[in-house]
Amino acid sequence: MTTPVVSVAYHSGYGHTTVLAEAVRAGATEAGAEVHLIKVDEITEEQWTVLDRSDVIVFGSPTYMGTASGAFHVFAEASSKRWFGQDWKDKLAAGFTNSGSKSGDKLHTLQFFQTLAAQHGMHWVNLGLHPGWNNTAGSENDLNRLGFFSGAASQTNIDEGPDGVHKADVATAEHLGRRVTETARVFLRGLAAA
Repeated sequence: MTTPVVSVAYHSGYGHTTVLAEAVRAGATEAGAEVHLIKVDEITEEQWTVLDRSDVIVFGSPTYMGTASGAFHVFAEASSKRWFGQDWKDKLAAGFTNSGSKSGDKLHTLQFFQTLAAQHGMHWVNLGLHPGWNNTAGSENDLNRLGFFSGAASQTNIDEGPDGVHKADVATAEHLGRRVTETARVFLRGLAAA
């Protein structure tokens, strides 16, 4: 059985997004992937090569002013070198984000990631969870407590550090890591059979 290679390409301004990146890594590792965390604002040529050989690239960024951080945008623009050769075509992609508000325009950040993936010819893996905390039997401890479908979304109060990232949001990011790994395993088996 092929071991999926999952890379988490992310930027974290204050540490909250790092907590989520580590949770995605934990979920993917638990599901049997080889996982690499890549800070896009410190990316090296060797790490670009790791992305090129990955089966899955999970994009992560805080949501600032309604979109991904400036540092993530710099990385996205630099990835255009891969776009010219379609180097990432048919890889799987997914994403996660954090902001201070419950909504905070996080959907726009996830859609930015989806568009970036589509431009590269990648296949998007959604969260695959029903929304949590949307009925009287639910609670803030439900997976997907903020009700996003496109990817994992987290909310952390602006006056709290990385330790304030909600445990349900961490668990949701872990779920995303497992989901992309399991999806990659199916995808790789299909490619091998074709």
